[in-house]
Amino acid sequence: MTPPELLALRTPGAVRARSHRVLDWVRGGRSPHFVVNEGALGLVADYVVEVTRQSYPALDIPYHSRWRHFEAGGVDRWAALEKKLVGRDPLAKARVMVDLAVVSVLLDAGAGDAWRYREAETGLLVGRSEGLAVASLAMFAAGGFSSDPADPLRADAVALIGIDAAALSKFFQVTPDNPLVGVEGRVLLLNRLGEALAARPDLFGADPARPGGLVDALLPPAKDGRLPAARILEALLDGLSVIWPSGLTVEGVALGDVGRHPAAVTSDRSNGLVPFHKLSQWLTYSLLEPFEAAGLTVTGLDELTALPEYRNGGLLIDLGLIVPREPLDPAVRHPVDGEMVVEWRALTVALMDRLADVVRGRLGLDAEAFPLARLLQGGTWTAGRRVAAERRPPSGGPPLSIDADGTVF
Repeated sequence: MTPPELLALRTPGAVRARSHRVLDWVRGGRSPHFVVNEGALGLVADYVVEVTRQSYPALDIPYHSRWRHFEAGGVDRWAALEKKLVGRDPLAKARVMVDLAVVSVLLDAGAGDAWRYREAETGLLVGRSEGLAVASLAMFAAGGFSSDPADPLRADAVALIGIDAAALSKFFQVTPDNPLVGVEGRVLLLNRLGEALAARPDLFGADPARPGGLVDALLPPAKDGRLPAARILEALLDGLSVIWPSGLTVEGVALGDVGRHPAAVTSDRSNGLVPFHKLSQWLTYSLLEPFEAAGLTVTGLDELTALPEYRNGGLLIDLGLIVPREPLDPAVRHPVDGEMVVEWRALTVALMDRLADVVRGRLGLDAEAFPLARLLQGGTWTAGRRVAAERRPPSGGPPLSIDADGTVF
């Protein structure tokens, strides 16, 4: 049985609480890595508001999710794929949407600066997250995640366990001249996903076990058709914490995307542990629309946290809210489990909470109308990419580079 103090780390509340502890630590002058410049909060807010209004003049901001990337280049690829589902009921469509979102998000770690995907139908050349999204959707549409040729539009355990680097490289157009960061890590992640699905029929069903089984697992607990967002995340962490190749394990318990930092002092086995669950939260954001398509109302969106990744975190460094004590060299790669990166990620989570309040005030929106899911989309992720492109052309990479295996960022 998982010790309760470790089990408690599988909640967005733990991500938020422990990240704020790190913020207090840094504000107290105890960090050898960073200081927080409180005076820059307004500057960051102004920049995010400007980007948000440019992107969404009517403030009709959708959720920050994988579904936005499927629309790269102004092409509604999901609408085209959905036409193949004519005759299926809403729950069946929702299962397909969950299958697609799960495999696509798990393939969404940083692609590197050199990789691009050329879409045959449009001729578009797309890189980074959008390119990964378009490539994964094309692979899904071709039955690349299904073990049944008669039912290609699904992702099932058997197919996922059998995917190898050659198959992924073929669909993602990987060549020596078009290298994708972390191919082996991504393949291992998909293989482990397949094993995790097969091991948990209570969450993912059987014959076949598939991510879309979550729709059936989470329908009964959804009282009056209302499903808390945190419940989706907790189900994902319950079922998928074992899949992360670089995830932290404590006393035999696979914790997933959890780091160590001296600010997180406790008297139990969770001492020093700071959870992030970045890809799992990104996946939760990306499952909001599938569960809504199933007829559910997803509640408590702001129980989730901002995503501790390099676009949001890079924005805060580039605009001076997080200030490194020593100049950063973007060519130097820092270990993802090192204290400096863990601290940066925790500061990102905590400071995004504060930033959200200021941005809401300037846009005249409350938390219900403008949850973090819309702040990120409006928002901080786009702003982080834009300022990075301005300051570090032509790559637009982050100010602090990470040495990761393609399964965290």
